[in-house]
Amino acid sequence: MRGVAALAGLALIGAVAAPDGPSLRLSGDIAPAHDPVLIRDGAHYYAYSTGQRGRGPLIARTSPDLVHWRALPSPLAAIPAWALAAVPDAREMWAPDIAKVDGRYRLYYSVSTFGSQRSAIGLASAVTLDPASADHGWRDEGLVVASRPGDGFNAIDPAFARDRHGGQWLAFGSFWDGIQLVRLDPRTGKPAANAAIRTIARRAAGDSEGGGNAIEAPFIVDHGGWYWLIVSFDRCCRGAMSSYHLRVGRARSIEGPYRDRAGRAMLDGGGTVLLRAGPADRYRGPGHAGVLHDRDGRDYLIHHAYDAEAKGASTLRLARLRWDAQGWPIVEGETS
Repeated sequence: MRGVAALAGLALIGAVAAPDGPSLRLSGDIAPAHDPVLIRDGAHYYAYSTGQRGRGPLIARTSPDLVHWRALPSPLAAIPAWALAAVPDAREMWAPDIAKVDGRYRLYYSVSTFGSQRSAIGLASAVTLDPASADHGWRDEGLVVASRPGDGFNAIDPAFARDRHGGQWLAFGSFWDGIQLVRLDPRTGKPAANAAIRTIARRAAGDSEGGGNAIEAPFIVDHGGWYWLIVSFDRCCRGAMSSYHLRVGRARSIEGPYRDRAGRAMLDGGGTVLLRAGPADRYRGPGHAGVLHDRDGRDYLIHHAYDAEAKGASTLRLARLRWDAQGWPIVEGETS
C-alpha cells in the first residue's frame, strides 16, 4: 500500500510497528502461518490461519503486543462431520476470518482441496477467545455456503464485513468467476433469505501470471467514506517462487463497483498494487491480507509471505497501515 502503485518491489522483512513503540521484528510462533487474520480480545491479540498437520485443523496464536507470539490450541479439534461429508478429502480448514458480532465471536473458515471447486464455508462461534477463561469454547454453527463443480464460484476464503447501515456481508472466492459477496442474516451469520450471490471482482482467463484467472482472498475495509477491497493476485503456495501479491480498489457502496487508482473496474481485472515483493527480497509472495483497526485508532495489515531463507516457509507478517493525502492505503515496514 504507497500512493499505492509505488509499493511494487517493497518487501516487509519481519517488522511491525508496535502499538506503543518503534518498529520491532516479530518473534516466537510466527511460522507456519498461511492465510492469517487478526483480532483483539481484551488485552491480547489473536491470529488464526490455515491448519497444518501437527498443529490442528486451524492454527491459533496470541500476542500481548503484536510482536511476541505464542501458539494456542486449534479452536476446533477436528473438521466437523458435516464438512467432511461435503468435502471427503479435506485434511485441514483454510483461510479463517473472525469478527465480534453482538457479543459473540464468529469464526468463518473454508474446507476444500487444492484446485477443487468442491468447497464449503463453515462457521463456529464463541463468547471469548481466551483459552484460560471459564467461558471459553467453540460451538459449530454448520454450513454457510458451498460450491460444486460447475458453479460460477469457489466457496473458500471467507471475509466478514459490515456496511454503514448495519448490514452484514460475507465476501469470498478464489479463481473461477472471482470474488463474491452475499448479504447475511444478522441473527445467524449465514446468507439472508433469497440473498443473491454477486461477483464484485474478477480476472479474465489468461490474465494472471502463468495464465489463468488468479484472484482470491478478499478483505473489505471501511475507511474515509470508501469501502476498500483488498485481494490477492497470481500464485500462492510455491514457497519462494510464489508470485502472490496484494491489490486494492475502492467503492462508495459495499456492493461496488470497485475501481483501482487508475479508474479500472475490478470486475474487469483492475486493482492497484498494494504490496508486492521483489526477486531479491527475503519474504516473497505476500498475500491473503486482513486488517485490524485497533482501539488506539491505528490500522494494521496482517498477511503471510514465504521466507526464502527458511526454505520458503509461510510466515506471519504484520505492518502498520496508513492512508495517503488522496485517501489511499500505504503499507509501512522496514527491510533488512
